[in-house]
Amino acid sequence: MSTETTNPVRWIDICGLDELTPNVGTAALVAGEQVAIFLLPPAASGAESSPRPEIYAVGNHDPFGGANVISRGIVGDLNGEAMVASPLYKQHFRLADGHCLEDDRVRLPVWPIRVVEGRIEIGVASAE
Repeated sequence: MSTETTNPVRWIDICGLDELTPNVGTAALVAGEQVAIFLLPPAASGAESSPRPEIYAVGNHDPFGGANVISRGIVGDLNGEAMVASPLYKQHFRLADGHCLEDDRVRLPVWPIRVVEGRIEIGVASAE
């Protein structure tokens, strides 16, 4: 789960952790960008040793299909890494870094995400 970055960020409250459904994407509009948020239970995220679920935020725009549909993709695990398969052409994107497994030149944007007092927050670049 991405939690902090070295760049200054402004944290935006998105929703309650209890509003997310495990293994199902949720789309949110964050600072004018569509973001796909995924909540994965520890076993689905490849983190069997961690009792906490993993939370990821990646771009919702499918770079191959040209539509905002990544949040509707199928979540799974490939080689021990959490990923989402695009519902359009089925490319697989790692949730940790947005990397497309079928095309090294393509990545989804990734946002830092955290849980504070049961609320999901996404970090956006600070305007400083």
